[in-house]
Amino acid sequence: MLIDEFAAYVGRAATAELPGPVLHHARRAVIDWFAALLAGVPMAPGQPLVRAHRAELGVGASTVIGHATTAFPALAAWINGSASHAAEFDDIFRDAVYHPGCPTIAAALALAEQADASGTDFLRAVIAGYEVSTRIGAAIQPAHYRYFHTTGTVGCLGAAAAGALLAAPGDARVAADAMATATTFASGLQQAFRSDAMTKALHAGHAAQVGVQAAQAAAHGVNGVHDILEGDAGFGAALCGQPDWRDVTAGLGTDFNITRMTQKNHGCCGHTFAAIDAAMQIVRDHGLDPARIAAVRVATYQVALDVTGNFQPTTAFEARFSLPYVVAHGLLHGAVRLDAFQPQRMADPAIRALMTRITLTADADLTAAFPRQRAARVEIEMADGSRHAHFAPYRRGDPEAPLDDAMLTDKFMELGAPVIGAGPAARLLDALWQLGDRPVRALGLGQLRAG
Repeated sequence: MLIDEFAAYVGRAATAELPGPVLHHARRAVIDWFAALLAGVPMAPGQPLVRAHRAELGVGASTVIGHATTAFPALAAWINGSASHAAEFDDIFRDAVYHPGCPTIAAALALAEQADASGTDFLRAVIAGYEVSTRIGAAIQPAHYRYFHTTGTVGCLGAAAAGALLAAPGDARVAADAMATATTFASGLQQAFRSDAMTKALHAGHAAQVGVQAAQAAAHGVNGVHDILEGDAGFGAALCGQPDWRDVTAGLGTDFNITRMTQKNHGCCGHTFAAIDAAMQIVRDHGLDPARIAAVRVATYQVALDVTGNFQPTTAFEARFSLPYVVAHGLLHGAVRLDAFQPQRMADPAIRALMTRITLTADADLTAAFPRQRAARVEIEMADGSRHAHFAPYRRGDPEAPLDDAMLTDKFMELGAPVIGAGPAARLLDALWQLGDRPVRALGLGQLRAG
């Protein structure tokens, strides 16, 4: 059964030798997750969750990051996982339409602190969670994404795999039971994308919490249904219809998906990135004056339009999922970072006027290439009638054009320093780049407080 194959890998992963580049990519994933988390700490739903659980804080050894307090692992994972998905700066595994860091790292960190695990064991757990969940996610797309949010569903398995490695290192039975139990709690509906509610971010926190609880339970004898993935009434049948399980374990333990992550360069929905990149490239290449743009024509894949085709965003959440808004902002301001969603920018007449000159169309070839390719073609027509076009076959931050270590460092400091201070952010960043044999508790996360 598939769960048993994945579990055997998780069991081996507790002690297997890992190539240096794989460990480096794992550190990059952790740094990128912390950047997204710190940006999300001052936001909802993290802040309301802390208030909701105030009576349950100050116990356990798992840090609720940015609040200088602790909780038991499941609660810490619930809050941190949700906060890390709030600012829309979290990583992506493109083929699975999935943000693995939010649930997987939140769960691994909570249990690593609880167990006083080393940085290396924490990284092993992160890698295992990524490898299991990205493969399952890719096997069920694109059908799964029609109704389900992969981060909330498949994220449960990533969190459970990571959690099992830390709760019972080397025990494949525990890994199997943890993942099997977590699978039946997989949830997260696409409708959450279509309003200003906080639900979408909660999907990530819920998946992290489920993974922690499933791993803890399995470590103490709670078993699960091992054919839950491929069974007639299992995960694949219910949440996809016809999953392609044929190569789902190919290369497991030797070929690592964590080396092929997309790390976000813009603070909004990843479906908009190729269009933003193409539009800004045209302006740079031709030295255009954005004030003289007469029309912007965007052709991209259908899912991007389904999720981000909102021409009338009224809130920051809606703007992050508005392709017209973020393209207009990128053209006028040269970037789409956190300031793009401040009230004054949201109300900027120049942005709103440019949005009315943007048209969106679905390209059949780009639609057929989704999810393995996220591309866009943009044409800009100027007031003098001249036209300029650019095709972005991938996004800045995708494996074909990754953010290098220096860019990742800059991103971390840009997002983290305003929240916890430049000094604490720099010290944390340095410690994360050096994650190794020292205990995770040595990071001193409990001392970090949002200003």
